[in-house]
Amino acid sequence: MKVTLLAGGTGGAKLAHGFQQVLAHGELTVIVNVADDTELHGLRVSPDVDTVLYTLAGLANAETGWGVSGDTWTALHMLGRYGEPTWFRVGDADLATHVRREHLLAGGASLTDATQSMAEALGVPSHILPATDDPVRTILHTDAGELEFQDYFVRLRQEPEVHSVRFDGIDGARPTDEVRIALDSAELIVIAPSNPIVSVEPILALPGMRQAIRSAGQRGTRRLAISPIIAGAALKGPADRMLASLGHESSALGVARMYAGLIDAFVIDEADAELAPSVEQLGMEAVVLRTVMRRDADRAALALALLPA
Repeated sequence: MKVTLLAGGTGGAKLAHGFQQVLAHGELTVIVNVADDTELHGLRVSPDVDTVLYTLAGLANAETGWGVSGDTWTALHMLGRYGEPTWFRVGDADLATHVRREHLLAGGASLTDATQSMAEALGVPSHILPATDDPVRTILHTDAGELEFQDYFVRLRQEPEVHSVRFDGIDGARPTDEVRIALDSAELIVIAPSNPIVSVEPILALPGMRQAIRSAGQRGTRRLAISPIIAGAALKGPADRMLASLGHESSALGVARMYAGLIDAFVIDEADAELAPSVEQLGMEAVVLRTVMRRDADRAALALALLPA
């Protein structure tokens, strides 16, 4: 069973790990958001790609949901002494990833090729694909002014209210050939329980992406999405507050409305089972499952439940 997962953030990484546990070697492809990438200390940083990379390599910090387990902070402390900003906390092992990526990019590798090289070096059996090799950046208009994503998410701790979102560079960006092949060859396409506005939409907004997913459905490929909102709240991150401030309903049903016409089925948590009839009125199947992934076994159980019988 070839599964293609669209993902960003910790929820996407957790479900990717669940699929990796239950699928054969190489059957999982994860298409990852890159619109929250940034430049730091002269290096290209790809937070969502790295979260998926570390999670699938068994290196992720389970407590924070980002970074490398057991990492140290010697380089960060020294950078601080030199007067460099340290609000974006990069551990020593994490820094090595950014150095390696920058080295590969400077040598002419694409972001896709650089990611594949690092995944192979860390023994990841799945395919990790940046959604695009072209530069795209999430810009938020907030109470604190116009902010790049990491300024909002990390430096200001997601405190300003978000009034609008745009993706600079999206019109000129294109999905990679590898992304298109992953969608064309998939037997199951899944949208992870990631923030629909700043993790999933930068992927879907790439020219041709929605049509590629619709075309897959016309060929008989099953298409699913999992709600990141449970009982009206996000388990982690600002998705619930962002949905509300941007005029969407902060609920699983509100997220389902955003994916209407693109998917065959929408997965909601048992806590939202009463929303199933309303979800089905949108023209999609409502699937009720236990979607909270606190342990590795939870991730595997959810992934297994999503696979066709």
